[in-house]
Amino acid sequence: MAATTPLYDTYMRAPLRFERGEGVWLIAEDGSRYLDFAAGVAVNSLGHAHPHLVEALKAQADKVWHLSNLYEIPGQESLARRLTAVTFADRVFFTNSGAEALECAIKTARRYHFARGNPEKFHIITFEGAFHGRTIATIAAGGQQKYIEGFGPKAPGFYQVPFGDIAAVKDAINDETAAILIEPIQGEGGIRSASKEFLQELRALCDEFGLLLILDEVQCGIGRTGKLFAYEWSGIRPDIMAVAKGIGGGFPLGACLATEEAAAGMVTGTHGSTYGGNPLAMAVGNAVLDVVLADGFLEQVRDVALVFRQGLASLKDRFPNVIEEIRGDGLMLGIKAKVPSADLLKAIRAEKLLAVPAGENVLRLLPPLITTAAEAREGLARLERAAEAVKSNSGDAAA
Repeated sequence: MAATTPLYDTYMRAPLRFERGEGVWLIAEDGSRYLDFAAGVAVNSLGHAHPHLVEALKAQADKVWHLSNLYEIPGQESLARRLTAVTFADRVFFTNSGAEALECAIKTARRYHFARGNPEKFHIITFEGAFHGRTIATIAAGGQQKYIEGFGPKAPGFYQVPFGDIAAVKDAINDETAAILIEPIQGEGGIRSASKEFLQELRALCDEFGLLLILDEVQCGIGRTGKLFAYEWSGIRPDIMAVAKGIGGGFPLGACLATEEAAAGMVTGTHGSTYGGNPLAMAVGNAVLDVVLADGFLEQVRDVALVFRQGLASLKDRFPNVIEEIRGDGLMLGIKAKVPSADLLKAIRAEKLLAVPAGENVLRLLPPLITTAAEAREGLARLERAAEAVKSNSGDAAA
């Protein structure tokens, strides 16, 4: 039987077609307006059609699109200097995606030990529930069987331990351990936050045993938690960090950041990317930072996040048989449902609100960082109607 579409059948797409966006809104082909609290899975950090990003992209499109890294690209120098000025890092490698940024981070960590005469040190400790991408290496790093199955032997060199279990981390360290890799907030895993104390303990273990601490801030970085990067809340400094999603505001862009020491092994010829750091991406990345680093922007994110979090807590109290728990930080929030999360998502979409499913029966709410308090309250009102519908449909009118 012939397929109804020539596309790979790898996605379970919702029957929605959007033709344009305005800020936090998406407009479907039939004119319906949806409040977009999915943001392309935390990608559209400044919403849709942000005028500063549109102008930056258009201006660069009139000049040059692609050069490859055979030549110097001024936009790379500019964006790298700005990122290193506001983070722990001294060096930056630009990619097109989060998975590529993680690949670079993994290679940087392994090459660091190789260059120091310790090629046996290539194992990386990761955490159960993690998601680091869909390449052969990053699915091995994440360790989730549903992503690994059917793609041949699992790539060696990754060892998973329970999330938040410092004793298990310490027990896993041996003479072959190179690094520890963690998401400060697990996104795909169900909006599970690592505590400040746990991240500090990981940093201390890395210092004690000569390991590198790698952070995956692909989803939680670029202002999503109310600081530029989530690690800032814990007061630690990683050695390597992978970022993507929000840094491009919707344009494919990722980056691997590292200290001078951690990046020392990445010499000429050890790594490369044809498209990474292209002029179009650099123009948009710089434009994103213009907005996110502007005075008061992150404070506004924190203020709106407080409104949102308080509203969600109220919904949990009022719908205890629908909502079990509220998770997350800043504008990276999760609703752990007591009903099947697919039922709650269906009800939410019926209210023309968009969210993202995750593990542990959780729905992610990832509003654009430009969301106002009024828009947050509108989203909460739609969530309330959805929760009421789910409660009524379950026959639990007394809940």
